Amino acid sequence: MKRILITLTIIAFMAGIFSTSFSQTPDKKATKARENLQDANKNVVDAKNELKEAKKDSVSEYQKFQKDAELKISDNDKKIAEFKATVAKQKKATKAKNEKKLAALEQKNDKLKTKLADYKKEESKDKWNAFKKEFNHDMAELGKAFKDFTVKNTK
Repeated sequence: MKRILITLTIIAFMAGIFSTSFSQTPDKKATKARENLQDANKNVVDAKNELKEAKKDSVSEYQKFQKDAELKISDNDKKIAEFKATVAKQKKATKAKNEKKLAALEQKNDKLKTKLADYKKEESKDKWNAFKKEFNHDMAELGKAFKDFTVKNTK
């Protein structure tokens, strides 16, 4: 009797589990699937909007950086012209040496112009940051070279 009672209890328990696991009707499943699809579509639209904003920000940041860099480069061009005028008035011995230095500075400045013009703004964020860092470093080195050019080392 105990065995029969235990067997019936187990069968009733198993029947309850099976009946509850299949209690969701296809309509409920379809409704839930539609809701999930709508949520996914909203997420896609949000992601696209965020991507558009990021691209706008990136383009405006690049344009600002480009304007600033072009200003610095044109300032360097003006300094080079001033130095050329100063070097033209110097004695022959120092004039040749300073003209070589000036030609090297002018070449570096032209190289920076080309580097800025050749950069593709569609590059990844990491490449953009690396480009900015390297360009700013090169620009700082050129500025330092201009300062060193004007210093007279007389001992």
